[in-house]
Amino acid sequence: MTLQEIDALNWAKGDGLLPAIVQDAGTGAVLMTGYVNREALASMQEREEVVLWSRTRQCLWLKGETSGNRIGVERIVADCDRDAVLVLGRPSGPACHTGAMTCFAATEPEGSRLAFLARLEQVVSERLVTPTTGSYTAELVAGGMRRLAQKVGEEGLEVALAASGPKEDLISESADLLFHLIVLLKSRGLSLEDVARVLASRHAEHLASR
Repeated sequence: MTLQEIDALNWAKGDGLLPAIVQDAGTGAVLMTGYVNREALASMQEREEVVLWSRTRQCLWLKGETSGNRIGVERIVADCDRDAVLVLGRPSGPACHTGAMTCFAATEPEGSRLAFLARLEQVVSERLVTPTTGSYTAELVAGGMRRLAQKVGEEGLEVALAASGPKEDLISESADLLFHLIVLLKSRGLSLEDVARVLASRHAEHLASR
């Protein structure tokens, strides 16, 4: 968002403040809401981190300044009436002061549990950077790429064998496969988002060819 676009927002409607909805750019989960004024929005644009306006303290506040759970900003867009902004970001930890990943965790619909995959990827990434004693993830990675690839193959076979059995077994084996796949991808600097991007591209190509 350029300075011209910031100036063009409907600041008068909210007496100089606009609602800001912060959304996880990877999972789509709504992390939190707040308010911004011109200064907060310009600072957020410059820092590439979520900066909001505290109506209680009447000052700017950097999200995560105390907790360390900051949210990197990828994009800021205005709604159709230019009286609210959507902030697409990447959280470095729980977005809520309660320790929950989002401020709406208590009311998350069942389907939004898919967002947990992003949290799992984050945990795996942390284990790769700072291995902890007794960590299964760290043990896997220490075994090398060949061992990781072997585990993904084994888990894939387990899923195939469970396909004709009880649904609970299929779900459990699929969870094992997905976990090991995440570890394999992360160890190569990749993510499920990279995989989803390819699937979306293929889908778009399919629709275009119909």
